[in-house]
Amino acid sequence: MALNIDTFSNTKGGFPFFKAVGHPAAAPKAHALLARLGESGPLAIYDPMGFATAFFEIHPSTTLDITHVYGQDLSALGQQVLGRATQPVTDLASADVASLLVVAFDADKIVRDIAHLIPPQTEILTLDEVRLDKNRLTNPHRYLDPFNFATNFAWFRDAPDGRGGRLHTRVATANYWHRFGARDVTLWLTLFDETGAPIAEWDQPLPNAPAGITIDSAEVRQRFGLGDFTGQLLIHAIGVAGHDIVKYALDTFGDDPKDLSCTHDANAWPADFYAGLPAPQAGERVVLWIQNSHPCPIPAGAVGLNLMGDGAGAVWLDQAIPPFATHALDVAKLLPDAEWPQQLEVRAGKHFVRPRYEIERKTGDGTARRRMAHVNVERTDLEPDPQIAEIGNMMGKGFLLPAPVLPPERYRSILLPTPMSTTQETLPVAALVYDGQGREVARHDFGELARGDSVALDADQIGAKLNGDAGHMELVYDFPVASRGVDGWLHALFRYEDRVTGHAAESSFGAHIFNTVLTWQGEPQSYTGHPPGLSTRLFLRTAPGMAVRGTTVSGAASTGTDPLSGADTFCHLIYPASTPWRGTSQTDLILHAGDGSEVATRTVNILCGGSLYWLLSEMFDGSERARAAENGPTGGGYVLIRDTTCRLFGYHGLIAADGAAFSLDHMFGF
Repeated sequence: MALNIDTFSNTKGGFPFFKAVGHPAAAPKAHALLARLGESGPLAIYDPMGFATAFFEIHPSTTLDITHVYGQDLSALGQQVLGRATQPVTDLASADVASLLVVAFDADKIVRDIAHLIPPQTEILTLDEVRLDKNRLTNPHRYLDPFNFATNFAWFRDAPDGRGGRLHTRVATANYWHRFGARDVTLWLTLFDETGAPIAEWDQPLPNAPAGITIDSAEVRQRFGLGDFTGQLLIHAIGVAGHDIVKYALDTFGDDPKDLSCTHDANAWPADFYAGLPAPQAGERVVLWIQNSHPCPIPAGAVGLNLMGDGAGAVWLDQAIPPFATHALDVAKLLPDAEWPQQLEVRAGKHFVRPRYEIERKTGDGTARRRMAHVNVERTDLEPDPQIAEIGNMMGKGFLLPAPVLPPERYRSILLPTPMSTTQETLPVAALVYDGQGREVARHDFGELARGDSVALDADQIGAKLNGDAGHMELVYDFPVASRGVDGWLHALFRYEDRVTGHAAESSFGAHIFNTVLTWQGEPQSYTGHPPGLSTRLFLRTAPGMAVRGTTVSGAASTGTDPLSGADTFCHLIYPASTPWRGTSQTDLILHAGDGSEVATRTVNILCGGSLYWLLSEMFDGSERARAAENGPTGGGYVLIRDTTCRLFGYHGLIAADGAAFSLDHMFGF
């Protein structure tokens, strides 16, 4: 029961059509169009772009009397579309129909081209009937320009925590479109509650500067006089340039410091499968937050879970989810016997963007600590590629996945390889551990894991000697034990546990080729332009109370009412190299105020193959942090991590003022 829509291609990028017809502001117009067609009598469909199936998947209708479907491309003739065999559009002249729906935007020329074929009494309608208003478009001259649909969803909650306090969320990003020449960018924001009903809508104009952007759930609730909500926030950026992707960091936190976590953008294209969802440990509850991304319901039985490697054992959610609604799925209700380190596969059917999951871990006092992370897109278009092993001599380690080993005296660092392609029957992998200077201090050979294997590795187990300092680990392919090849889509989940408090955080990501001038199929990736990507531009959000910690500076800091007041920001930068690259990085840490102005810069040098763990409170002095903590017109300060000599990979998080909790996720770049 997957939706038959195109959302993303790894060669072409995202497809804007499903966003155009599924946009919440377009949905009422589409419903009105279908109602009009349903009352008009026999209907013909002209589908010159091949969009008809996707349109009626997102806007199903049982009231239409569709008698003919016409196409332009000869190769499409005879194909079944909407229950009719596609005819050549030249047959339209003899049709006896009341209406003709041209399934295309910017359709004036298309209609002119077939005007001589349209019967005189036939009413002509097009998808231009469901266009967004002109002032909501970045490029009004080409409707399906991806920049017209720079949208993304954010999981958004402001609700009681069950113990007398409240839970909050905060979106943080920057006007990174400014560097590409965009002016007068506006964020069009729509908040949906748990039922999918829109409960707030507003515009947030951005200054013509690289300003920080913050959207705080408590502030939104107060501004609009809202009650409790757990839903999703649609972010639509208008007037953008350079990137048609809305990227952000998402902090989830509570009045009680036990509730602290962070994750990031939802990946704006719904997928068939997601993977890397961890099963609960003893004393844990894992909730998968399913948030419908479309204006059509998710039918009962359309979403399911199975243990990785056991597709035949999928169990389906026997409940429909309304348009744009949010459903909290306790994974134990579908798979009660699943237990960490087992991992689950999500059968999503393109009904929702990459979902978050939340883990509640019981504590000694009977309450729970909460943390949140996301699963990843499981590819359906890959096969093992023997070239990946063959390029080893020129690409060194080739694909590698770097992640922190946090200071081991305080934290446990755990790695779990996660299959992330439907064809990955085996994972031949090894884990390498490096100290901050890039020296290999431990290695673990997993061997060739089967798809259904779930083997977690604690860095403590392999005797990684880091002398109390932070380091990093890399998951790499182990080609000598590979029996059927690899595909390059190598992923893992990384979990971190505080030995003192029991708080935990986790993040997951995929491997890339790093820091080599040779390229292979888009690697090393570049955020803009063609590969190789050999430079760094990372966004580090900072806590609103960053001026408080480690200084007596007053006046510019948070008042103390913010639950994150006094939290410190940490960053773990890793300099991974598939082949030897420049000996040290030349990395600028540029502290910005909320208005986008530069406050201070520190330059650090990371050895090739090494890493650097640092705290904001130790990198910038109190007066600098106080200046950066001043809010701009749209948000607070941030750090831009810039290096033109190499590609770094980064992780970030917050440490609560009393050390009771921390958060961690990987960073985004632009």
